[in-house]
Amino acid sequence: MAFFKKLKDKLFKSSSKLEEGLDAIVSDGGEVETVAPAPEEARVAQEAAPKPIAEPEVVVSEPVAPSVEPEVAPIPEPVVEATPEPEPAPEPVLEPETPKVEPIASVEPVVAPKAEPEVQAEKPGLLGRLMGRSTPKTVTRRVLDDDMLEQLEELLIASDMGVDTALRVTANMAEGRIGRKLSTDEIKNLLSAEIARIMEPVAKPLPIYPNKPQVVLVVGVNGSGKTTTIGKLASQFRAAGKKVVIAAGDTFRAAAVEQLQVWGERAGVPVLVAPEGSDPASLAFDAMTQAEADGADLLMIDTAGRLQNRADLMEELSKIVRVIRKKDPSAPHNTLLVLDATTGQNALNQVETFQKLADVSGLVMTKLDGTAKGGVLVALADKFGLPIHAIGVGEQIDDLDAFDPEDFANALTGRTV
Repeated sequence: MAFFKKLKDKLFKSSSKLEEGLDAIVSDGGEVETVAPAPEEARVAQEAAPKPIAEPEVVVSEPVAPSVEPEVAPIPEPVVEATPEPEPAPEPVLEPETPKVEPIASVEPVVAPKAEPEVQAEKPGLLGRLMGRSTPKTVTRRVLDDDMLEQLEELLIASDMGVDTALRVTANMAEGRIGRKLSTDEIKNLLSAEIARIMEPVAKPLPIYPNKPQVVLVVGVNGSGKTTTIGKLASQFRAAGKKVVIAAGDTFRAAAVEQLQVWGERAGVPVLVAPEGSDPASLAFDAMTQAEADGADLLMIDTAGRLQNRADLMEELSKIVRVIRKKDPSAPHNTLLVLDATTGQNALNQVETFQKLADVSGLVMTKLDGTAKGGVLVALADKFGLPIHAIGVGEQIDDLDAFDPEDFANALTGRTV
């Protein structure tokens, strides 16, 4: 839950833009309606409201019965016994007629003052509170029609969800609901549920295999966050009891090696390096040999950032894979493509190219804290179906966590749970 809160805070720009867009869509052509009290509140109010009226009815009905009984004669006799002073016999018969009013007057103070006034003093406050809670509210709703669907599609496309995914999401949201009036909150609930449904099949942790060492090749374009992702993953695996070794395969940038060494120190993991400018494929082969000798569980190999449109650099990556497979035909056991969320739709092209050359097995999405368009992750899941192992929302070592589709969908749409 702590990571979800952080994710929600980081995706505030995304959720706020979506929310503002949805509000604008619903307001455009929507109607303000009065929302009836919630069923439970209405039921409580109905049950509580009759009580002050029902009790006085009982009080009134009780005196009616005694008024009939004195005519039969049981009451006059006790009254005569209580007043022995009058001597004439006929006159006491007239006296009970005047006390007839007195018993009624005496009943009212006994029943009403003891129970009724005190309860009545409390119940108006109680009813007031109940009625206050069940006060009708206003909400804007708009009929779901073709115009509204088109506006929703444009909003999702602007959120980097892509044309195909946006059309599919809105079509599923509209199924069976055309002609119905929907509020912003209802649309957010539908949108969140649809996004979670798309993301559910791809939310998978990085698999662990019995091979020792399990080779994890990390690839991506320049500045995507490969180095920091390796450091964070290494820290998590080490905390889980795994022996991890890192190979600094970006041999052309001294700064990259130094940065990886810093992360290795933070994670408590050794980092294997090679002289600057040496062949990265050769380093990968030597690192496999060393990790095997050390009995390491995982070997994580960093690679130099390369643009997907640079054929020479992509060929170099293919060479690394070929050399690794000479040592172990099943390696690399995982090829992680690290994607920068700020690249938007360009991430789709990156996945397509790297998947062809390096046989990408899973994705890690970074820098979700720096984008207002987190919808690209939905487009990736919808188009490629590759496992999303983790997402990153910052530079701290604990700012990388397993991908949870529900949490992500709620954070992206701004839905409160």
